[in-house]
Amino acid sequence: MENFFKLKQHGTNVKTEILAGITTFMTMAYILMVNPGTLAIAGMDIGGVFTATALAACVGTLVMALYANLPFALAPGMGLNAFFAFTVVLTMGYSWQFALTAVFLEGIIFIILTFFNIREAIINCIPQNIKKAISVGIGLFIAFIGLSNAGVVVQGDGIPLHLGTLTEGTALLAIIGILLTGLLLVLKVKGALFIGILATTIIGIPMGITTLPADGVFMKMPPSLAPVFFKFDFANIFSLDMLYVLFVFLFVDMFDTVGTLVGVSTKAGMLDKDGNIPNVKRALFADAIGTTVGAVLGTSTVTTYVESASGVADGGRTGLTSFTVAILFLASLFFAPIFVMVPAAATASALVLVGLFMMSPIKEIDFEDFSEAIPAFLTFLTMPLAYSIADGIAVGMISYVVIKILSGKFKDIKLLSFIVAVLFVVKFIVG
Repeated sequence: MENFFKLKQHGTNVKTEILAGITTFMTMAYILMVNPGTLAIAGMDIGGVFTATALAACVGTLVMALYANLPFALAPGMGLNAFFAFTVVLTMGYSWQFALTAVFLEGIIFIILTFFNIREAIINCIPQNIKKAISVGIGLFIAFIGLSNAGVVVQGDGIPLHLGTLTEGTALLAIIGILLTGLLLVLKVKGALFIGILATTIIGIPMGITTLPADGVFMKMPPSLAPVFFKFDFANIFSLDMLYVLFVFLFVDMFDTVGTLVGVSTKAGMLDKDGNIPNVKRALFADAIGTTVGAVLGTSTVTTYVESASGVADGGRTGLTSFTVAILFLASLFFAPIFVMVPAAATASALVLVGLFMMSPIKEIDFEDFSEAIPAFLTFLTMPLAYSIADGIAVGMISYVVIKILSGKFKDIKLLSFIVAVLFVVKFIVG
């Protein structure tokens, strides 16, 4: 391990790396509960998605560990799974097989783009404030989904939304979970999201909300992949809708991954003298391979997790940290009933607080320049209100180009930004 991961060169040791890996896994293990529940709403088999989630996280993180030698972990991304279920399937009316096909194509495209160093070029063409607003909008969207699924907010008579009955049932359990998990975060308890979900699930048992598995806590075998494995629909791959969905998957995943890599590497002091991430191309390959394999297995886009920062904060500096995370994801397959019995009210706490984490880029948006602030504001406002990540991005990009043109700031518009805005306009016209 010393020779392969170059531990001494990075100023670390086996014990530190393994403990850092355990910390990272604890902070992101909630995805094993949230992702199956989210994709089940789209009609996918919850047990199959659980297995696909664990295996996709394992594969992507192993590539990061063994090929890039970086302490970052990967798993199906929050926000991307919401777009998969709520926008592509429930709003646009396509099958989950269609959505999986888009994820598969995204992974293939990412492998090609990474090979030719194009991903960084595309990233540089998107306005900075729009990038930050997308993270904020996804955070609001995820939090809203959590509150809605738990019945904390409900549709009303004469008004779009109002509070549900907060003194009983799933809404009460969700509030307990949010407060409990929030307290754990305030106290800086490692694995707060994971612990909060488990504790809320247990509290839900006497409340009659959590249903215990009939066959006990453990399973002899993980849930079968058969219902979701290699379930693609290539009939509509040349449609405008496929182009639209594919763009959103590419766009959101691209900025999630690069933002995480840059942010965590900077915090850990891992950047080289030129400010570059070591082995960044290999890290991007891990993301692309994870997404491609994940789609084949039956789950949404795999991305690098910002929760990797928790392991880095504990001293993780090499691929041994991520290797530990990968092994733990593999081991989690044999604890499936613990994860799939978790009710939506318990996962609401993770959704709401992950939404909070994703809000931090709002501090970096330039609110003094209204030609920048208005498109950014419309981007993150539209996502939860229109119940669509894609519509938020579309409104933001279109308003950015239009405002810049009308205000005479033509030089601020990059060619690719203009092309993307035109594509979104065409999409709205065609419907």
